[in-house]
Amino acid sequence: MVKLQVRKRRRSAKPPRERRVPGALQRVLGWCVHGYTALGLVAAAIIAVLLVQGGPAAFRWCFLLMVAATVVDATDGTLARRVRIKEAVPNFDGRRLDDIIDFLTYTFLPLLLIWRAGILPAGYEPWLFLPLLASVYGFCQVQAKTDDGYFLGFPSLWNVVALYLYALPFGRGISLAIVVVLAVLTFVPSRYLYPSLPGSFNRATTILGIPWTISLVWIIWNLPDGSGSRSGLDPAAMRVAWVSMSYPVFYLVASWVISLAHRLKRAPAPPDSGA
Repeated sequence: MVKLQVRKRRRSAKPPRERRVPGALQRVLGWCVHGYTALGLVAAAIIAVLLVQGGPAAFRWCFLLMVAATVVDATDGTLARRVRIKEAVPNFDGRRLDDIIDFLTYTFLPLLLIWRAGILPAGYEPWLFLPLLASVYGFCQVQAKTDDGYFLGFPSLWNVVALYLYALPFGRGISLAIVVVLAVLTFVPSRYLYPSLPGSFNRATTILGIPWTISLVWIIWNLPDGSGSRSGLDPAAMRVAWVSMSYPVFYLVASWVISLAHRLKRAPAPPDSGA
């Protein structure tokens, strides 16, 4: 009887799936996608050089390159899925490359710009270690992204934070408070929208993000490029900058509402107090 069961199991077991050998064209396309992702590293290197130079003109180009790196990061995943990147180039970890570039362009270089531009109060620059370490914590978390398609904890969008702190007259004390609060939120396990993944909220975030990105490019292009102070936006650009902040506010509020709804959904029902 035991032998009969073993035979049935062997017959019902599915044969191991053969590994698909990529064709020459697929391999070339796979490496092209990795090369496209690596453009973010080129942008990061140029940003580093510009930050060493310093000055309003250099900072303006830094922000433009950060936008370009973000566009690459937002689109390379779609290209990777189209060419079946893991089949095309099985021995190269594109996700690790992506994480290295993201840490540079979303965290390290924007925080360096905040220091280089003198956005924080004098003597309080060491507080920038807090978002730096918080981002390392966030990047290294196994559950940095949830199974249902959200970031867990404040995503390291320090490029956006740096731009608004640079372009708008928040004041150095308020800028420090914003940096500290957002860094602390990295450790809070709340869900944050992940625009490039499926889902109605993510789709809405992506659609709204298109005009927002265009407005950011226009704001950056109108940043002062002379030797004057950083707070030199003309009145029209200043109004656009304030209005454009509605998108990050929407992103944060929508994410917090989703997190609250998720917590309420998972909360255990109160015990029945009836007799």
